[in-house]
Amino acid sequence: MSRFWLAVVGCVLAIATSPAAVAQAPIDPTSAKPGRAYAVFAGGCFWCMEGPFDKLEGVIATTSGYTGGTAVNPTYEQVSSGRTGHMEAVLVEYDPARVGYARLLEVYWRNVDPLDAAGQFCDKGSQYLSAIFPVDDQQRALAEASKASLEKSRKLPGPIVTRILPAAAFYPAEAYHQDYYLKNPFRYAFYRRGCGRDARLEQLWGAPPGH
Repeated sequence: MSRFWLAVVGCVLAIATSPAAVAQAPIDPTSAKPGRAYAVFAGGCFWCMEGPFDKLEGVIATTSGYTGGTAVNPTYEQVSSGRTGHMEAVLVEYDPARVGYARLLEVYWRNVDPLDAAGQFCDKGSQYLSAIFPVDDQQRALAEASKASLEKSRKLPGPIVTRILPAAAFYPAEAYHQDYYLKNPFRYAFYRRGCGRDARLEQLWGAPPGH
């Protein structure tokens, strides 16, 4: 999320009072525990990408973080500057016996604007681009097929610019970012509404089930 919206939702206070500079050990997305798998998706504000996956049966955990860049142990301040090459992303740990990667891709597409080449919603810059980071050949094949199917369907009014990139080291974001939508529901809702995320998603994909 942009610095402007961080200030609007009151996150400056959280940053000032939390151990933001404490680096966490990077995660190798290609090396999940036996019986588990990782998926990595970038869709702008990582706060907004955790919830949709957390709702899925078979998803074990989601982690907000940074991937795709060159700096080692990047901080939020470094990534938000747009100079490290990292994107805000979410690491999804899941049980492939209970939920497949194809289903994760369906959820991913429904929660991003794949037509935006400048960022996502109100957040602009390379750190907010949409991208899929397959961790192996099977995920890559499914991601490419999913993107091709969406392009062929012509459901969206423009070319899909979401990239499919090689998986790289995933750096968990600072603790105050994790589960932000659960810890700060009112600030999160205000940010999400103010950023126009839901309005744009409904414009692209239609109203979500139950609405």
